[in-house]
Amino acid sequence: MSQTALERATVSLEGLSVADAFGEQLLHCGPYERADAVADRVTPRRRPWMWTDDTAMAVSIVEELAAGGAIDAAALARRFGRRYLADPARGYGRGAHEILQAIATGAPYEAAAAAVFRGEGSCGNGGAMRSAPIGAYFAGDLDAAVAHARRSAAPTHAHPDGAAGAIAVAVAAAAAFGGERDPRALLETVVARTPAGPTCEGLRRAITMLRAEPITVAAELGNGSRVLSADTVPFAVWCAAVHLADYAGGLWACASVGGDIDTTCAMVGGIVAGAVGLAGIPEAWRAAREPLRRDEV
Repeated sequence: MSQTALERATVSLEGLSVADAFGEQLLHCGPYERADAVADRVTPRRRPWMWTDDTAMAVSIVEELAAGGAIDAAALARRFGRRYLADPARGYGRGAHEILQAIATGAPYEAAAAAVFRGEGSCGNGGAMRSAPIGAYFAGDLDAAVAHARRSAAPTHAHPDGAAGAIAVAVAAAAAFGGERDPRALLETVVARTPAGPTCEGLRRAITMLRAEPITVAAELGNGSRVLSADTVPFAVWCAAVHLADYAGGLWACASVGGDIDTTCAMVGGIVAGAVGLAGIPEAWRAAREPLRRDEV
């Protein structure tokens, strides 16, 4: 039996949230502990694995899709603001704190998002970290995936390249949930739909590196250390593309290169869930992840 759009989005959210929590645990390990964990593929023993702002905002996106089958930027901004006020200690970045506090106290999202970074808006990776469920929801309609991903970025990422990252991850997820299993074809689809700019250029370079090792790709494309879309999305989409049949392998590849591990993992997990389904996410990892309250999704 085929899945409904909301069921696909929920599977993507599961893949995203488990991956986010996995990455968060490794991010806060000491460097030697993390190196040993990656070498032996042994997950941290701390329980539960806490999820971060990546998951918190993705939950709001799935709520918005469940409510109306679409992304309304203003309504989504209000959801972001409410969830932020209820639990602000989820690892939100400095710019996100500023924007979400303003939205939560009644500022129009357009003004709040445009005010940061000297009025240029954010070109960070926060729009992309939460957008995979949009692609899952609109699998089979890439035009809709692009349009709704762009709307989903608007409450926090006014810079065009911040929106480009959200679009790229959503398109990758739409392709995976739509049945694409060829890494080159998936990356080419993403490049064709991602607006021109640094993120798209990184994705274009990723196509030439399909046989490279993760550390080589991260050295060329970035590992999220700068917390920019262009520094994060190309590697994460590459990693998802070459691990479409291996959810755990994709996350270990993210962990092996360091950087913004929870966010690269969240992107990869939300995409690859479209290829492996719930059965492809290790059950022990799902059990280790801090629960998502049922009323949130």
